Amino acid sequence: MSTSAVEPGTRLAERFRLEDRVSESDGATLWKAIDEILARPVAVHTFAPDFPRVHEVVTAARAASRLTDPRLTQVFDAAEDDKHAYVVSEWVTGESLTDLLASGPLEPERAAGLVAEAAEALAHAHEAQLYHLCLRPAHLVWTTGNTVKVLGVAVDATMYGLTTDQPALDDAEGLGRLLYAGLTGHWPGDEEEGGLPAAPMIDGHFCTPRQVTAGVPGYLDAVTVRACLPESRKGQGTLNSPSEIAEALADVARPMPIPMAYPSTPAVASASHTEGLDIAHRQQLTVSRPQPAPRRPANGGGGSVVNRVLMTLVVLLVIAAVGVGAWTIGRSLGSPTTPQTAETSPSSSTSASAEAQTVKPSKAKGFDPLGDGDEKSEMAELAIDGKPSTLWKTEAYTSADLGRLKDGVGLLLDMGKSMQISDVVATLADAPGATVELKVGDSPDLGSLKTVATEKNAAGKTTLTPDQAATGQYVLIWFTRVPTDAGKFHGTIYEVVVHSPGSA
Repeated sequence: MSTSAVEPGTRLAERFRLEDRVSESDGATLWKAIDEILARPVAVHTFAPDFPRVHEVVTAARAASRLTDPRLTQVFDAAEDDKHAYVVSEWVTGESLTDLLASGPLEPERAAGLVAEAAEALAHAHEAQLYHLCLRPAHLVWTTGNTVKVLGVAVDATMYGLTTDQPALDDAEGLGRLLYAGLTGHWPGDEEEGGLPAAPMIDGHFCTPRQVTAGVPGYLDAVTVRACLPESRKGQGTLNSPSEIAEALADVARPMPIPMAYPSTPAVASASHTEGLDIAHRQQLTVSRPQPAPRRPANGGGGSVVNRVLMTLVVLLVIAAVGVGAWTIGRSLGSPTTPQTAETSPSSSTSASAEAQTVKPSKAKGFDPLGDGDEKSEMAELAIDGKPSTLWKTEAYTSADLGRLKDGVGLLLDMGKSMQISDVVATLADAPGATVELKVGDSPDLGSLKTVATEKNAAGKTTLTPDQAATGQYVLIWFTRVPTDAGKFHGTIYEVVVHSPGSA
């Protein structure tokens, strides 16, 4: 089946109906199609009769279909016969790294989190001897389902005829370049890539991320240099594979949904030249205007008479109320010996002051009194920085009960002075299974902190409210069980908000 003979409406395998031609390149055409059996969109590649690598592409696609990591684009079908050849894969919706960088570099933690997810996914592909070899910003996607997707594993390299003797090193360098792009908004190559400008150079060498963008943490700069900037390593060891990249980024915060203002225009996908994402196609979100309330029909003019009578009564009542109020005030002013009992009733300002107020902790640290005393304290401030995209997380454990190594770990907040705690709102990971206790006291010692609230099977935004008055300088969010996270077990806190009715 020639490319020119394949038109919108063509059905493949009696179920995949081609709808929109997304792109064409060297005899390969990418389509948006509909799986008529499952009623879902899919991406379909078709190939011209003279396409030179049809057999290799179909073979690679069939191998990729056995990959189970959800962060890799799923291949549904691949066929080759005398009439036609095609590859059917998942239709991915979301924003590519190119789109995310349209307004400038990402926050370092978010860039590192995206690449860490991609590195773990590619490490799984490498275990099956499947490689990418052509990682570009368009291949890394933050989906509308708030997950990471890596497009094009095995299939794209075969389609473009790319080969290498060192696939692990090549993919490690590709991940390093993605991290460089995320941290700086530049591409470490000789040319622009996907609209990103080429990275600046000094003495013929690419600048490191910290030389390009202020605020890049030193350890992320080092990971990038070790992955893709050999001229700047200065004795630092090379990261030779995606698994080594994943290990180097194992402790970074994983990406959370990007806060969006509403109403908004979300990215709506079509497909790309890889496996099914075209950010160039957008659909505008239409916000319907509220319809005016229907007007009641006039009832022969009778309604207007009634309205006038009611209006007259309202005016009379208002006049009477004003008169009574004036008389009361006059008596009050004229009788100084009368007790001013009105002052005993709470005013609006008094009641407002009694309402719980948000109090920002002065310090935060990871708390592991049953182990080495510390639990990722270098990340603790990220849980009180007001940014929902950053986080603190525990060490990785082998089971939900902390590997049976200890009774608990947590995040300890120093409020700066003793105060009453109304409640603590902690945004946890979405995965259920955490058991969290709220402990409060005037000493940071575990034995001095009193448990005032407990939440089992906690997930997402969790409010811990003391069951009785709780006062102290130190607030501890204490995990006794932690949920699963990418094959391991972590306790995660994206943000903590402490409320207090006032100082104790």
